[in-house]
Amino acid sequence: MNNERHYLTSLLDPKSIAIIGASETPGSIGETLVRNVLDSSFKGKVFFVNPKHEKVFGQKSYESVEAIPHRLDLAVVCTRAETVPNIVEACGRAGTRAAIVLSGGFSETGPRGANLERAVIENARRHRVRLLGPNCLGVMRPSAGINLTFAHGNANAGTIGLISQSGALCTAILDWALPNNVGFSTVVSLGSEGDVDFGEILEYMVADPKTENIFLYIEGIKNARRFMSALRAAARCKPVLLIKVGKHPSGERAVRSHSGAIVGDDDVFDAALRRAGVVRLGTVGQMYAAAQALFSHFRPRGNRLAIITNGGGPGVMAADHCCDIGIPLATPSEATIAKLDEVLPPYWSKANPIDIIGDADPARYAAALQICLDDDQIDGVMVILTPQAMTDPTQAARVVIETARKTDKPVVTCWMGEELVREARLLFKGAGIPTFRTPEPAVELFSHISAYYRNQRLLMETPASISAQVAPRLESARLVIETALAEGRKLLNEMESKALLAAFRIPIAQTVVARSPSEAMVLAEEIGLPIVMKIDSPQITHKSDSGGVRLNLNSLAAVRDSYNEIVEEVRKNRPDAIIHGVAIEPMIQKANGRELMVGMTRDQVFGPTILFGPGGVGVEPTGKDRAVALPPLNPFLVSDMLASTHTSAKLGAFRNMPPVSMEALESVLLRVSEMVCELPWISELDINPLIVDENGAVAVDASISIEHLPLTAARYDHMAIHPYPSHLAISYQTNDGQTINIRPIKPEDADIEQEFVQALSPETKYFRFMNTIRELSLSQLIRLTQIDYDREMAFIALTDIDGKETEIGVARYATNPDGESCEFAIVVSDDWQGKGVARRLMGVLIDAARASGLKYMNGDFLAENTRMLRFVSALGFVLSPHPDDSGLKRGVLVLD
Repeated sequence: MNNERHYLTSLLDPKSIAIIGASETPGSIGETLVRNVLDSSFKGKVFFVNPKHEKVFGQKSYESVEAIPHRLDLAVVCTRAETVPNIVEACGRAGTRAAIVLSGGFSETGPRGANLERAVIENARRHRVRLLGPNCLGVMRPSAGINLTFAHGNANAGTIGLISQSGALCTAILDWALPNNVGFSTVVSLGSEGDVDFGEILEYMVADPKTENIFLYIEGIKNARRFMSALRAAARCKPVLLIKVGKHPSGERAVRSHSGAIVGDDDVFDAALRRAGVVRLGTVGQMYAAAQALFSHFRPRGNRLAIITNGGGPGVMAADHCCDIGIPLATPSEATIAKLDEVLPPYWSKANPIDIIGDADPARYAAALQICLDDDQIDGVMVILTPQAMTDPTQAARVVIETARKTDKPVVTCWMGEELVREARLLFKGAGIPTFRTPEPAVELFSHISAYYRNQRLLMETPASISAQVAPRLESARLVIETALAEGRKLLNEMESKALLAAFRIPIAQTVVARSPSEAMVLAEEIGLPIVMKIDSPQITHKSDSGGVRLNLNSLAAVRDSYNEIVEEVRKNRPDAIIHGVAIEPMIQKANGRELMVGMTRDQVFGPTILFGPGGVGVEPTGKDRAVALPPLNPFLVSDMLASTHTSAKLGAFRNMPPVSMEALESVLLRVSEMVCELPWISELDINPLIVDENGAVAVDASISIEHLPLTAARYDHMAIHPYPSHLAISYQTNDGQTINIRPIKPEDADIEQEFVQALSPETKYFRFMNTIRELSLSQLIRLTQIDYDREMAFIALTDIDGKETEIGVARYATNPDGESCEFAIVVSDDWQGKGVARRLMGVLIDAARASGLKYMNGDFLAENTRMLRFVSALGFVLSPHPDDSGLKRGVLVLD
């Protein structure tokens, strides 16, 4: 694969532009847009279109886009909504590659506007015109002199890429950025996302060398898989910060009316962001602060914060806010305490917050800060100053700046007051050190920096759909589901639900159904008293609410009477319910057991979501009581999930009870993750209670809802994050008996991938990379090993050489934007060429591409690489001259 320009370059970095609706009418969008273009330093060609005028601001105006004597990269449309479908049609006939529709009056206005929007999108797609909008602010690319917006004024060139679903917020951020010397690589207002969406703009910014940091403003997500895929790809290479609105019901209603997007449950969105390695901000003010922190080039390690203060009250305020938002106060090492004793007054606080006393001079600030930064148990420092009679705020700021320059640990400051600290704040601003007037926003900024570190670790995790435990009985589980669906049922009864759990090796309380009082007594005798009895009805999910549960029955007489009572009470409370009988199971009595809930629900945006929290009758866990995670899970992700809840505190030694078996609880969560991945028919799952004690876990009650799947659904289409495809791994033996393993690449393969490339001969490197690369850069290494298995695939061939697992070849493809074709590349180490490794790699790569629904596989090859040309021809590729480069050949393989 060669380094072609990105397919959205015509939209975001065009060389020729037409403004359709150009105007001189003061205050109009057309006039503002024209002025912005003329006031910028755009070096490309600009054309104006307005059939009512021969000239606009002294420049020729064309009657239509088709009259322009030049093929355009981009047309910007700012005319009335009803004219836009025909204008986009004309752009397509003229060969225009992309269009931006600034005009409003489309789907956000109702059915008529939605019909107009559909016509615009249909016309654009028919002519393969990529379209941004409608109802958007436009695009800025300051370094190229591009300002195709109706915002007033330009932006500084810089390294931040801004993508927003709100044009109004874009203008506010741009207005703030100019006087604060914050610059942008690209600014994109998405509007209604009729065609080009969040995911595609993110992909562009990942590839854009001018973009180092990415800011997002989100109101809702339309394509969760593409969004997550692009977000994870971006976060692997560049810091991504975002604001998402619609946290609460009233906010969600406002969002729907603004952009028509569907907002998912906010806890689920947060869970998605954690897995994407992204930091979520709460306010625009936090976004401004985060921008300053990005320019400070902090390298966060963790979330343990030390607070240095010359006043006890502000230190306590900061500590309280740390507690409120879950930031642990660092515990300084004994060596650090001893060093602080040497430089601080005898009556300093001896703990964190580190109160260096009201008479602290600049030297005391510098010494305390340096000692804290040197402590490995401290991940970042917040420095607070209150202007007291003995303090020198300005000089204290200077020594803090000087000390902070020597470290890459985060340092945030809070110089409280106004008049006496004004100069100090200017010094901090000039040095790029975040500074605040009060402690709380300073703590929040540190929390965002540390969250970035934590989420980056979660991003690196690539769990498989099946964990490394005893394999589940998949066929048994699928048969239970298929039988229920064939009978027209979408709710499994308790025995069926538990059969699914048992198929995935989750311990259950065995359940049988009695259809008469006498049968109930016989089954109770066989199971052994005491027992639990529950109504068995397909219409009743919450059995206790209908009077359908009896617990701890110790005699057969009680069993007989309870059967009749349950049936009578349920018929009274739920006359609509069909009663199949009464379920009987052993009474699980665990003296040290904790009742928990493990479940799964299908979020309308992000799909299957795993829940964990306290269990029992009437428990509805919310907030910090419950944890939410997107599957697939592995042990690291399960540990992170459990640690994020208040419930986890009750799992350790608690009220004279020993700690529960975390291994057993982890196993259940991993098994539920497996069920979610491999049984896409499940729409809802509830294990409540799951009783866990020091000896293990058992699912006492379970309920599972199912639904039919689309006929075209692929194996993991139902999931926002594609699992690691471990099922694609193969092994074979060479003629001389050496074992070769071929499997999809993982993030932890970065070292062996680098060693593989370094060991290639100069000729092999040149044929693969089309340049004289010596080794992969960090960003290239990340890009090649941390892949999205939904949109791309890479297989590595491994063998044992001198007792070390060694990479000997790699083949990969990446899906093109058309969703039908992919670009492939392959390289085999020099010592293994001609031994069949390349053919094996291409075999599994072609099979994977075909299985994912792709129709064509393309490749570009140097014309002088005759060996490769013979190889791909033998595989069935049809070769032809490359349309853009005479030194290349283009190969196409039909996969159907």
